[in-house]
Amino acid sequence: MVQQVVIAGAGHAAGQVVATLKQKKFEGKILLIGDEAWLPYQRPPLSKKFLAGELPAERLYFKPPNFYDEANIEVRLNTSITSIDRDDHSIETATGDKISYDKLILALGSRVRRVDVDGADLDGVHYLRSIDNVECIRESIGTAGNLVIVGAGYIGLEVAAVMRQLGHNVTVIEMADRVMSRVVSPVVSEFFQQQHTEHGVQLQLSTGLKRFIGDNRVSAVETDDGRTFPADAVVIGVGIVPNTEIAAAADLQIDNGIVVDDRCQTSDTDVYAVGDCTAHPNSIYRRRLRLESVHNALEQAKTAAANICGGDLRYSQVPWFWSDQYDLKLQIAGLSEDYDDIVVRGTLQDAVFSCLYLRDGRLIACDAINSPRDFMQSKALIANQATIDPQRLADSGNQLKDLA
Repeated sequence: MVQQVVIAGAGHAAGQVVATLKQKKFEGKILLIGDEAWLPYQRPPLSKKFLAGELPAERLYFKPPNFYDEANIEVRLNTSITSIDRDDHSIETATGDKISYDKLILALGSRVRRVDVDGADLDGVHYLRSIDNVECIRESIGTAGNLVIVGAGYIGLEVAAVMRQLGHNVTVIEMADRVMSRVVSPVVSEFFQQQHTEHGVQLQLSTGLKRFIGDNRVSAVETDDGRTFPADAVVIGVGIVPNTEIAAAADLQIDNGIVVDDRCQTSDTDVYAVGDCTAHPNSIYRRRLRLESVHNALEQAKTAAANICGGDLRYSQVPWFWSDQYDLKLQIAGLSEDYDDIVVRGTLQDAVFSCLYLRDGRLIACDAINSPRDFMQSKALIANQATIDPQRLADSGNQLKDLA
């Protein structure tokens, strides 16, 4: 019988683990350990409404504070886990506390990828991953100023959109020759580039970062072609790195993340892992994936918790993501890597269209811009690995659900 579940991490996935364990009537003890000062909270609004000042921090909570008290869940915040002793079924914290577990769930999440250039440690140079990060960015930029963003992925462009709407001057520096190059096609990149340019963002593409200039505080950013851009603050968004170190030190299998099966179990059957830190099998794409998405974190958390409670739940779903920029909602279903054909539905001029990706005639992904119906219906076609006539796909008068 499982008497104590320890959850290492206190992010979105950890919050869902706790909620599902209670929903499944788990009767043992639950201990949640997180290294931030905050209860589990939602990260997507950090670069959107929270950055814009439209939400207080408490509105980000996954569950209200009284939930944990009423559910008799022990929560230890500002606490880092330093090691796992699998033989002893225990973990150790940075304060030297040793905590036993029957089942351990690693919801370790990820951390920002840092840049290694001169001036990277100056005041005013920020990363965006936490509530505290956002509060520092808002304080740093003030009511009006020059913001330089390094990286034109989701985070960089969402921050750019918010800051332009707040009246700041925004410059985005990106090494690739187009925005969001890792996740969308050139068609979608060009559309978003035009939107940001029209809103006054200065996009510096195919441009590398050389250094940050300033004495104690950043005042400018120099690029590899010798140009400088004034900066009252800098936000760096160049990707994240999964937190796998303590799992690797415990000899759990690692391969671009903590390796789990479709039940979210690691190579140790008493240790589960969920969220950004994991690499899991996906039957649709027939390979192992590491996903940085809320959907993945929530569904893996539900899977692990249900299985600890005696279930046999298997996780293999169509990945999905979203990004809000100005009045545009980009919703992505599936993974477009290695596509060999693209079909565009709708019109870019109306900012209501979808970009559909095919491989060998099968739909593998959909980028939907202000097209929630295409986004929702494409997920079923991707899951069914449907082969569809591209001409029928292109006709926006046909609903995707009718094309299988």
